[in-house]
Order: sequence, then C-alpha cells, then structure tokens
Amino acid sequence: MAVVIETTLGDLTVDLFLKERPRACQNFLKLCKSKYYNYNLFHTVSRGFIAQTGDPTGSRNGGESIFGVLEGPLKRFFVAETNPRIKHTIMGLVSFVGNEESMIGSQFFFTLGDELTYLDGKHCVFGQVTEGLDVLELINEAICDSDDRPYQDIRITHTVVLDDPLPDLERMIIPSRSPSPSAERLQGGRIAPDEEIDETAGKSLEEVNEIIAEREAKARATILEMVGDLPDAEMAPPENVLFVCKLNPVTSDDDLEIIFSRFGKIKSCEVIRDHKTGDSLQYAFVEFEEQKSCEDAYFKMDNVLIDDRRIHVDFSQSVSKIKWMGKGRGVKHFDDNEKNSNRRNDRDEYKRKYSRSRSPEQRRNSSKVHDTKSNRRTSRRSPPSFKYQSDRKYGDRNESPERRKNKNEKSKHKKYSKSRDRSSSESFDEKRSRKYNDSSADSRKKIKSKRNNRDSSSSHSSDREKRDNKGKTKIRDRRLVSSSPERYRKEKSVDPSHLMMTNKEKESLKESLRKHQSLPKDIKK
Repeated sequence: MAVVIETTLGDLTVDLFLKERPRACQNFLKLCKSKYYNYNLFHTVSRGFIAQTGDPTGSRNGGESIFGVLEGPLKRFFVAETNPRIKHTIMGLVSFVGNEESMIGSQFFFTLGDELTYLDGKHCVFGQVTEGLDVLELINEAICDSDDRPYQDIRITHTVVLDDPLPDLERMIIPSRSPSPSAERLQGGRIAPDEEIDETAGKSLEEVNEIIAEREAKARATILEMVGDLPDAEMAPPENVLFVCKLNPVTSDDDLEIIFSRFGKIKSCEVIRDHKTGDSLQYAFVEFEEQKSCEDAYFKMDNVLIDDRRIHVDFSQSVSKIKWMGKGRGVKHFDDNEKNSNRRNDRDEYKRKYSRSRSPEQRRNSSKVHDTKSNRRTSRRSPPSFKYQSDRKYGDRNESPERRKNKNEKSKHKKYSKSRDRSSSESFDEKRSRKYNDSSADSRKKIKSKRNNRDSSSSHSSDREKRDNKGKTKIRDRRLVSSSPERYRKEKSVDPSHLMMTNKEKESLKESLRKHQSLPKDIKK
C-alpha cells in the first residue's frame, strides 16, 4: 500500500506496513482519503532528528484520528500497536506521534537521522519513504528559530492514495477534489512558500550598498577561515586600534604617543621592529582606550607629516592579540605580557600532561642547585640504588649477575682472541715494568758472582788491580743504567761495592776482634 504526499518542496512516496500495523495504516489511509492533511504545516523541523506535521491548526496540540472525526472527541485517540516491534533505525521512517500511554491521533513525523532508537516504544512506526529522500534533505536544511519552527512555511498541499485495500468507514465523506484552503488551515504560518522575499524593499541605496558590502566581507571571512588564516569567520579585529604606516625609521614609540595622545588616552603605542637588528619596520599600532578617540585620529591624522614623512592611517585588521575562546564563547583580548604568560602556562601544562611521571624519591634526588659563579644550573643527584653490586658498572637492574659474567667472558674472548701469549693482554706500563724487573735481576746475579770472585782473590792486590776494580764497577754501573735507570738509582744507595775495604784494613779488623774476644765478660759489656 502506498500514498503520495505532495509538499511545497517536492513529493514523498510512502509505503505502509499494513500487515504489522493494520489499525494505524487504516487511520492514515482514511485521513489522507478524506483530505484531512491538505495544507497542514510542518510546525517542527529539528535538523537530524524529525520533521513533524499532521495538525490542521499548526499549534502542535491539535489533530484527531479518523475515529474522532467520525464519532466525536471521545475517540480522538486510540491505542497504537506495539507488536511486532519496529525500531527507528534509519532516515525516512514515518511514525505516529504517541503520548506516554501510547495513544495516537493524526500527527505524524518523518525521521531525519539514523539510530533514533530512544523514540521506540512511545511512537508507532507504520511506513517508510521509498521515493523523495532528496525532499527530506531539503526539509532537514530548512532555517528555523530556537523553537524549531521554520521561518518559511513548509506545507502538505495534497495527498494521493495509490491503493486502498481496506473498506471505507461508515459516515465517511470522500471529496471529489481537493478543497480550497480555509483561514483556519492557513493560520500559524509565517512567510508563505510562494512569497518572494525582497530584503531591499523600503531601504535607501546607501543601506542596500552597505548590506552588499557586509555580505562580501562575510564571504571573504569565510574563505579566510577555510584557508586557516582566521580561527572563526565571525572574529573581528578591535575597533580601538589604529594602524600607522610609512613612518620614518627614526620615529620612536614615545614620539607617536605624544602626537596621538591629543585625541584621547592611549593604552599602548608600539613601533614594530626587526627582532634581530632592532631596526624600525616603519609601521606601528596605536591602541586607544575609547573607540571615539580612535575614530577622531583616523579622520584627522591621515597624510600628516611626521619626521619629514607623510604617514598613512587606517583601522587595524590584526587579530594577533585576540584569543578565540571557541564557537559561541566569544574572544579574549590581552597584551604582550599576558600573551607570553599564557604561552608559558600552556607550555608548563603540556609538560605536566605529557612528561614522564616520577616518584617523590626521584624528584628529591634530582633537586636543582644554582651555581652563582658560572651562572648556570647544575643537577646534583644521589647515586642510584642498584639491586646487584655489579649493576653500578652496567646500570642494568633487570640482568642477573650470572648472565652478566658470561657476557663479560664472551667480550674478553672476542677482544683477545688474536693474542698468542700472556703479554699481549697486558698494558704498556705493565710490560715495561716487568721487562725492567727481569733485567735488574740478571744484573744483580752478575754483581754477586763478581763479588765472590773478588773475595776469593789474593789479599795482596796492587794499585793496578784497584784501578781495574774501579773500572769494572763503573762498567757494571753503566750496564745498570742502560738496563734500568730507576732500578740503578735504588741499587746505588745500598750497593756493597761502595763499602769495599783493603786487605790491610781487614787484617787490622781481625786483630781487634781477637783482642775483644780474649777480654773478660765485664769489660766486654
């Protein structure tokens, strides 16, 4: 079963769920057949939600079922079917409006969105739009007030029943043609669907040009918002700031402030300079406390001679000192100090949000110390607590000592795999000291053997032998020096060769010892 609903925006073809909702479909078919819905107003259009109609008065409180039309107000509503359950899951479903007791009348709505399951149980779905979804899109885009009532009327102009298998009710009147609209049906409307809207009616040429310029400015702002130059198309620059250009490079902030202060109190005056060289870029911004002072300066200071330069004055278009607070929340004006503080706060908040959290003990250990001499900050931290003693070297707490020991052996094996003897794994200092120790031991053995030979020689030696012995000692000393200089210095202080006696001295010493042994014990002490 299908019904065509003709509206001011286009036609909608609705297929009815006659098997699932027989009583609701009967009510809808007979109301359409009796032309009850002709010129009914779409009194509620919620974007992405529903478009509601079916009230002849347009007040949202009227309407009655076919049984109420035929039998009186006592049967204005009837109980809707709930089984089988049909959910509001897609766009284009047609449903009767029900109250808390699931009573329905003549008002119905089209769904304009998907997954509206919270409407289930209270409202009765009885059909679906099969043709004319583009018309539903147009209805969804209608401009409405805060109460979801369209400014320009959207009405049902005609209903056509394509097939009606149900018999007509008693005392039911079927008109031969569509009736003409009555004053009662047309009440509640605003702007007629066929009415031409002329915004320039009753306005002067200047007002019309102002409207056109305002529209163009709005279009440009929208383009800037799309490009990304403006955070919002409705954002406007401050009206109390003047832009001054074509300045002399020698003109300073104080000069401009003195010149423009005769029009009113100035909040700030800044000549823009290069951030590297500090040279003037020959333009400035002057901010007044009152908008009237700014307008007076705009009209009187343009093309004025300042420091041999004709300046140009215009209203500022900069929004660098304006922070957009979000859609519908307006903007906030602030100066450079507030801007820098806001940046610091944002940076601190970012660090606090995304930095790695540390325990109180770690924060205590990483306390900062300020060095006044070098004027820099240095960190002083206590040594970390390691689970194993060997972790101090490697810093890996998750590695066991046995595994680390095996790793060290492997690394040593790789490092010294090419060595053939023990000396290759020693340092240079160890090699040199060991070499000197070996050579000094050999030299000591030679000295000892020579000393024994010298003692066993005859006691009567000539001066020539003494000279030879002295020469040998020098040779020996020279050999020690060549083998190990450090060892020679140590040996020289305790070398017995420097304490050698002649045979005569030895004989006198023996004589004294014999006499000493022959003395009594008391004298010996």
